[in-house]
Amino acid sequence: MFKKLMNCCSVCWFGHDHSESVVGVLGDSGKDGLLWFHDLGKHAYGEYSMAVIQANQVLEDQSQIESGPFGTFVGVYDGHGGPDVARYVCDNLFRHFQANSTESQGIVTPETIKRSFLETENGFINLVSQMWNSRPNIATVGSCCLVGVVHLQTLFVANLGDSRVVLGRKVGNGGGVTAIQLSKEHNANLDNIRRELQDLHPHDPQIVVMKHGVWRVKGIIQVSKSIGDAYMKHARYNREPIAAKFRLPEPMVMPILSASPSIVSHPLQPGDSFLIFASDGLWEHLSNEEAVDIVHSSPRMGIAKRLVKAALHEAAKKREMRYSDLRKIDKRVRRHFHDDITVIVLFLNHDLTSKESPNGPNVSLRSALEH
Repeated sequence: MFKKLMNCCSVCWFGHDHSESVVGVLGDSGKDGLLWFHDLGKHAYGEYSMAVIQANQVLEDQSQIESGPFGTFVGVYDGHGGPDVARYVCDNLFRHFQANSTESQGIVTPETIKRSFLETENGFINLVSQMWNSRPNIATVGSCCLVGVVHLQTLFVANLGDSRVVLGRKVGNGGGVTAIQLSKEHNANLDNIRRELQDLHPHDPQIVVMKHGVWRVKGIIQVSKSIGDAYMKHARYNREPIAAKFRLPEPMVMPILSASPSIVSHPLQPGDSFLIFASDGLWEHLSNEEAVDIVHSSPRMGIAKRLVKAALHEAAKKREMRYSDLRKIDKRVRRHFHDDITVIVLFLNHDLTSKESPNGPNVSLRSALEH
């Protein structure tokens, strides 16, 4: 029943389900064990590279690139508690974005993006309501959600959770590059997010709790914003039969988590060279500067895969083991060493971004459901 409902919701731009419609491919695509990659391709405003490594028993990260007359849309969806919300978002968020942009005569605005997020959230909460009697644990699944849209010389970034987009900008005439983080993160381990939660819930001294050395919202979840996680937003889902570890001891008087994204509009500058979109799994092991330096100093072909491997080398080093040994560890067990990691690198050609009507190839590419 659940799979049937999810399949009914799967509507992609080119009318296909969980497949690829790609033009202008420049490099290899495929799988190598738990690694899925698309080494290099063209989008409306330049080139892109994409890679995903699985660590969980079921891949919880989902991602997509959509490019056409509206510009280029990038989505990174880092699921938690299971893959269901990330898959749902990958099936539906771009569809809502496309419809809302069409209603706005093709103009992208923060409002059209925010509306697309909230429509996706409402759609999933409705699905939770339908599934409550047969599969109540769907109320405990959620996903971070990072979106970037390049449109008419402007980059729009919308984020829920702790995925991140970092800009590589050329500086001076010496060939150097600097790293600029464009996304705001919503993780309770950040001081400003804890203060924000405390301001929103002044009568709840337990709104953030340190547990196992990590700050968590209500001692349960690290992020304060997400799609899904109905049990932290609606009191009717915070009760039996969901697992006791998710049930709050006191009544929920207002939603604890939010699905309203932080949105940034960034006018593209001539020195803006590339963008690194990645789930938290990458940023656990690489700093913004390290990631930007790798992209800047390496060939474009397979650069997303190179970033994933750099993160895996760091994960192995932290455990005092060799990268070659880490590669032999199976999914699920691999999660003890690193999380699922998704990386999309978007290179910008400013001769193309300055055009009013993009004439690059149509692209509709999604990462694999399973590796």
